[in-house]
Parts: sequence; C-alpha cells; structure tokens
Amino acid sequence: MNIQSPFKWRHFQADIILLCVRWYLRYALSYRDLEEMMRERGLSIDHTTIYRWVQRYAPELEKRCKTHLKACNDSWKVDETYIKVKKVWVYLYRAVDSQGNTLEFLLSATRDAEAAKHFFVKALGASARSVPQADAIEKKGALPPPPAEFKARSAAPRVINVDKNAAYPKAIAELKASGILPASVELRQVKYLNNLIEQDHRFIKRLVKPGMGFFCFDTAWKTLQGYEAMHMIRKGQMQGVNKGDLSGQATFIAALFGVAL
Repeated sequence: MNIQSPFKWRHFQADIILLCVRWYLRYALSYRDLEEMMRERGLSIDHTTIYRWVQRYAPELEKRCKTHLKACNDSWKVDETYIKVKKVWVYLYRAVDSQGNTLEFLLSATRDAEAAKHFFVKALGASARSVPQADAIEKKGALPPPPAEFKARSAAPRVINVDKNAAYPKAIAELKASGILPASVELRQVKYLNNLIEQDHRFIKRLVKPGMGFFCFDTAWKTLQGYEAMHMIRKGQMQGVNKGDLSGQATFIAALFGVAL
C-alpha cells in the first residue's frame, strides 16, 4: 500500500473510512450494525463495503503500529485460544508480558509443537524489532519520535509461562537445541500463572462473537490483526498514547495514515 495515499480511489473520505474501521475493530459490532450507524449520520454505506475496508486497512494498522510499540518485559505468558473459521476451530496463539502488554499473536490451523515453534520464533522476532520506520512518520509532523530507549526490544525472554500443553516443552527444547532460544530461558508450566493472558483473551473473543465466526482463514487473520492492534492501542502500548485516552487514540490512528481529524 502506498504510504502517501492509502485511500486513493476510495469513494468515501478517509476520515469516514477510518472511523468505520476503528469502530469495528474496537467495539463488538457487526458490519450491519455499522451500516445502520452510518445511515443515522446520513451516509449510505453498504456493510460489504465496510467489510472490504476492514480487510484492507486492519492489517495495515497493525503494520504501522509496530514502529511505535513500547518495550515489553522479559516475562512471557503464552497461551492459545479457539477461533472458528468456516465452522472449524483453529488456534490463536498469543503472548503477553507480566504487565499484560501484548507481545505477539499467530493464527494456526494446528495445535502442536511445530505451530508452537513457529509462534515462538515470530515472538522472538517481534521482541527484537527496531523502529526504522518511525522517522518517516516523524518527518510529516504527525507523531512525536519514540524515545531512544525504545529503539529496540530485548530479544530473549527470561521466563516463559505456559499451560500443561505438551507441545510447549517439546517446542522450546527444540528451539534451545538449535540455538534459536538461549538455554537460560526458564519454562514454567503453572496454569494459574497464565490467568493474566486468559483474561486478555476475552477482549478478542468478545469482538469475534457478533460475526459468528469467519468464512476463510485469510479473512480471519486480517481481521484479527486489526483486533490485536486496536487492543494494544487501547491498553496504552503505543508511544505518547495513554490508556483510556479515546481522543488521543483516534488521533494516533489518523496520524498513522496521514489523516487530519
């Protein structure tokens, strides 16, 4: 997507598109709910149009948010929850730190050691992510530059808390043997220690419910990328945007796309 004109050729104004996308990703609404809400504002927008907007801009929101994430700590809590895709249950792997900040997420058709390994590798990559794109947004004057201490995250966790799923010890052992994960990383299989992430799942599950599942894996993944990005914004994980500051969060999202509110 062209960062200079992400809404080129759209028939509606950029602020209207972002409003619909933001509301869908933040609140437990269906596409038809949003269609009615826009009609109250005098706008005739078909629910399928809003669906296409979400599919286009939800992954882009998650991508653009990455460069503004605050650092997470080295105590990981990893768990998977169930998402229905085409009437079949698939698995959403998620990780948060000990303060409840989202580290990474991954949608997988399987729940085994290979899927767990894939997720851990993805989480390690996210943990080590730098912010090279922040300067491009800063030059436009839309957002303040991130502080120097957040230029990168520490890659390896100190401890990983998981449930009793037998796939996790196998996956971590293989990652340690291959040198991808340091041998010093401690694995804890204590269920009550993962209460925090199990509570965090509820936000995502609540958003999925109005749509009664997804019709294909790709649609599910793109939508979940938006859900997770919005959840991170809501939790105050972005630089200069506080938890509970709804106006600031809306302004932040608009600034990411170069839109003035």
